[in-house]
Amino acid sequence: MQSQSRFFDDIARVASGAAGALTGIRDEVEARVRDQLERVLAGMDVVSREEFEAVKAMAAKAREEQDSLQRRLLVLEERLAKLDQPSSNTPRSSTL
Repeated sequence: MQSQSRFFDDIARVASGAAGALTGIRDEVEARVRDQLERVLAGMDVVSREEFEAVKAMAAKAREEQDSLQRRLLVLEERLAKLDQPSSNTPRSSTL
């Protein structure tokens, strides 16, 4: 009976070692894939998330400023149009 127990202990040790080895292999494969992906992305000239978010915020701010300036321009154009309209109270000069 003791030989059977020893056999199972040996199998458990081998399985445990194999599991540890597989974990190590998995970690190594992940590291190599990550390195390769970083090299590919660096070659593609891809921006980082932080850079993208910064440019996105700048574009949103520029859009808001453009909208604000456009509203101001419309107000000024309306005021100018009112100034250009001849008033009914103002006599018109006749041309010869």
